[in-house]
Amino acid sequence: MTDPSPAAATAAPERWTPGVLDGLAGHDGRLVHVILIATKPDIIKQAPLHPELVSRGELVVVCHTGQHYDENYSGGMLEEFGLPVDVHLGIDGTLSGKVAQMVDRFGRVIETLRGLGLTPLPYIHGDTLTSMAIGVASYLNAVACVHVEAGIRTITPHAALLERWLADYRAGSFDWDAYAAAHRDPASYDRGSREPFPEQFNTRVSDAGSGYHAAPVELDRDFLLDEGFPPDTIEVTGNTVADATRAADADAEAVTVFDTYPQLRGGGFVRICIHRRENTEDEARFRVLFDAMERLVRGGRSVLFIRLFGTDAALERFGLTERLAALQTEFPETFISSPVWKNYRDVVAAMRECAVVATDSGSMQEEMNILGIPCVTLRFGTDRGETLIAGGNVLAPPVDAGFVAHVIEEAMAHPELGRVAPLYGEDVSRRIVDGVLARAVPGAGLFRAEEARLGLA
Repeated sequence: MTDPSPAAATAAPERWTPGVLDGLAGHDGRLVHVILIATKPDIIKQAPLHPELVSRGELVVVCHTGQHYDENYSGGMLEEFGLPVDVHLGIDGTLSGKVAQMVDRFGRVIETLRGLGLTPLPYIHGDTLTSMAIGVASYLNAVACVHVEAGIRTITPHAALLERWLADYRAGSFDWDAYAAAHRDPASYDRGSREPFPEQFNTRVSDAGSGYHAAPVELDRDFLLDEGFPPDTIEVTGNTVADATRAADADAEAVTVFDTYPQLRGGGFVRICIHRRENTEDEARFRVLFDAMERLVRGGRSVLFIRLFGTDAALERFGLTERLAALQTEFPETFISSPVWKNYRDVVAAMRECAVVATDSGSMQEEMNILGIPCVTLRFGTDRGETLIAGGNVLAPPVDAGFVAHVIEEAMAHPELGRVAPLYGEDVSRRIVDGVLARAVPGAGLFRAEEARLGLA
């Protein structure tokens, strides 16, 4: 099943799949679990919840907002995970326009479900625009969400540390052991970053609109407690990406990526992905990262460069498309430049063959921990701070191309970076559903009046 293009969706804002509402009728008083999907990471991380809920006989509705609608970002993965879509919100336009449409249209979804005598329980994920907007729509209708991947907050090394690392590199005295050790020290970091943008805003709003917070790790639970969230709404569950990644591994027989790129198998590639707005919309940052990649290729490294929409827009905007094409022509066996792939099993299989993954993605930092691959994060800080402190990830801030390339080279030379203990658990979907069902009640769902919060009712 593929989801609609923005043009098609405009004519019919929210569209229910025929028969879905009829199937929900006659279940007065029941909880209905509404799984929200919107982006590629949403689909990957929300998909494992669907079979878990269905297997328990719960009423489940999958709602696709339309934030990602392209086949490689959405349609292919819906098919791969066998995820049915029951209602499409069909959003389009600017960021602010999309938010307004989601708030309005999901409000009507809540009204529709309540009109059938059901209690909606929206499941929102992580730090996406959809998670934030659905949290707002739900809260305004006195509905509390289940926040999957709650509490993720950015930590950033102190400015003095960043300055010292750069100075050491430029003086030829960069010490990898000291660099890696500083990343493992919780005292190295400040909090309060607005990056990634707007995701750090999104995740905070999502938490405020939720009645159950599924925190991936203890660090995320600590962040939520520091901010005053009720302890009994927070549970450390692990991250559903662990369930999804293991499912993709189990589907290895269907992998086709090595047919297209046979050199990836056993090739020791560096996988590079640049897509965050703060990197793709800032010319200085983007050029630093592109130049670092080019240094690696020209220095003899094999590189797999995965491009998203934002990446391609930046290449065009900053006049780098010809340099990219020249690299492809000059290094056909050791430089692969490709749009994002539609199947998650292909992504996981290819990442297993990489020596290092250098990325500004949040989810990939988690996946590298699960797969046991060294990770270099192309940002000033990260909202997956647990991967830094555990010793499986280091930062390469986009301020100096030589420094970024050097950190990636050092990570390749230190494969122990990928040999840290797994952080994200097993059977995570089961644990989340257990937590929700232990707390939600028909009528109120997870939204608690003050007397209920105080234990007076």
